[in-house]
Amino acid sequence: MGDFWVIVNNVVKEPNAFVLLPSEVKDMAHRGEKDGRISYWLQRISYDRDEFREAWDRIGDCRRPI
Repeated sequence: MGDFWVIVNNVVKEPNAFVLLPSEVKDMAHRGEKDGRISYWLQRISYDRDEFREAWDRIGDCRRPI
């Protein structure tokens, strides 16, 4: 879903934003299973990297057409 995913953590003390592509989120998603139920989530170790941190330039100039 969406063109980009923006994850913000540590909002109260020192917010950090991470900009990812949907394909990156899909590739990094952790699969868990408990009581026969399957769930997916991103572990912080997956996205908390310099290449994603405050990487607003990945989105580009929103004023120009894609």
